Amino acid sequence: MAPISADDRFRAIVFSGPSGTGKSTLIKRLFAAHPDLFGFSVSHATRKPRPGEVDGTHYHFVSVEKFEAMIADNAFLEHAKFGGNYYGSSKQAVQDVAEGRGKDINGGTAEGKRICIFDIEMEGVKQLKRSSLNPRICFIQPPSLEILEQRLRGRGDTDEASVQKRLAQAKNEIEYCKSEGKNDKVIINDDLDRTFRELDEWVMKDISKTTPT
Repeated sequence: MAPISADDRFRAIVFSGPSGTGKSTLIKRLFAAHPDLFGFSVSHATRKPRPGEVDGTHYHFVSVEKFEAMIADNAFLEHAKFGGNYYGSSKQAVQDVAEGRGKDINGGTAEGKRICIFDIEMEGVKQLKRSSLNPRICFIQPPSLEILEQRLRGRGDTDEASVQKRLAQAKNEIEYCKSEGKNDKVIINDDLDRTFRELDEWVMKDISKTTPT
C-alpha cells in the first residue's frame, strides 16, 4: 500500500465535536447533497454495536486485543480511548476512499476517488493535525452545555454515568476550540437548517481545488 500523503485534489475533511451536537445528521445531509463527492472513513471501535449499527458500515467492530495489535503494527492514522473504548482511523480505510473502495453514508461502496470524510473525537483530531493528511477541520458545537445535556438525556439510551462523562468531555472540547482551534472552522448547531447551510458553504468553497480527478 502506498504511503498516505496530502493531496490537494482530495484534501480530507474532519468533523468533530461533543456527542449530541448533531454531527451524524449534518454529515448525512452533506452526503445527500453531494452524492458523488465524498467517501466515509469507517473507524475501528472496540465497543459493542448499538441497535441498527452494522459492522463495516458504521464501524469496524473489533476486540481490544485486535485493536492493540493494530496499534503495534502502526495501522492507524489516529486512535484514542474514549468512554473506556478504543476508536481509530486506519490507514487502510483512508486509502480505500482514495482508491474508490470506500463507503458512502449508507454503507454502499463509494466508487471512484472521493474526498475522505472523518467523524472523530478531539484526541484524534490532534493526531491528524500532525499527520501528512493536512485535513480541513470543522468543530460542531452545541449552543450551550445545558442544551447539550437536554439532548443527551432526550435520547433515552444513555445512562447517568455516560451523560456526565460526555458533558465533561464536551467542556474539554469547547475549551480546546477556544485555545487551539482558532485556525479551524467552528460552527454552533443552534438551528439544523442554518447550521447545514454554513457547513455546506464552508466545505464547498474550495471544492474546485479539492474535487478528485
